[in-house]
Amino acid sequence: MAQPLLLDSTWRDQQKFENAEAVYQCTIAGTSSGGSALSSGGDGQFNNRMNTLETENKELKKIVDDMKKMVSKLESRVTALEGGKSSATVSKPAPAPADDDDDDFDLFGDDDEEAQAEAEKIKQERIKAYADKKAKKPVLIAKSSIVLDVKPWDDETDMKELERCVRTVVMDGLVWGNSKLVPVGYGIKKLQIMCVVEDDKVGTDDLEDAITHFEDFVQSVDVSSFNKI
Repeated sequence: MAQPLLLDSTWRDQQKFENAEAVYQCTIAGTSSGGSALSSGGDGQFNNRMNTLETENKELKKIVDDMKKMVSKLESRVTALEGGKSSATVSKPAPAPADDDDDDFDLFGDDDEEAQAEAEKIKQERIKAYADKKAKKPVLIAKSSIVLDVKPWDDETDMKELERCVRTVVMDGLVWGNSKLVPVGYGIKKLQIMCVVEDDKVGTDDLEDAITHFEDFVQSVDVSSFNKI
């Protein structure tokens, strides 16, 4: 019984059969070829997986570094916009003080009122001084020298009475001057009379209307000359 078993090599080649079975299974699975299917096939998959993990780890690390830089830049901008205060360190508003009877008491209130009163007093004094100075300053009055030609109706008109009537014209800012009779023709003479007027008070039209009011003696009035003084 023992002799046939000695001649049978099945149990002595057990490892060989197991390796062959492993190669066969790997060949069917398409994961390896050749006699080193178990060792080389498994090691290759492990190495590929490790390489993939290392690549992903590097990419994740780069993304994290970029995000850190971006957050740092944003924090710097926020700090600059808030006047040197970081958004994380903005102080909370101080709580409102509790109601107290001393809140209405102003320690410097009286001093402020006295200072305002003193400033107002100084202001009024300066205004008054300016007004007094301006009042004392002589005001320039614009005046004009006018020569009028007053023509009578005919040679029978009483020229003395005509001149008397003209000089009875009184206006604020009007001063009569010298006069003379100037021959016109056919025995007729006109009255040439000078006057000085204040431009703001007396107008030539008003003056002419006042003289021609004496219609029994005066035919017309003309301005012979007009000069600013």
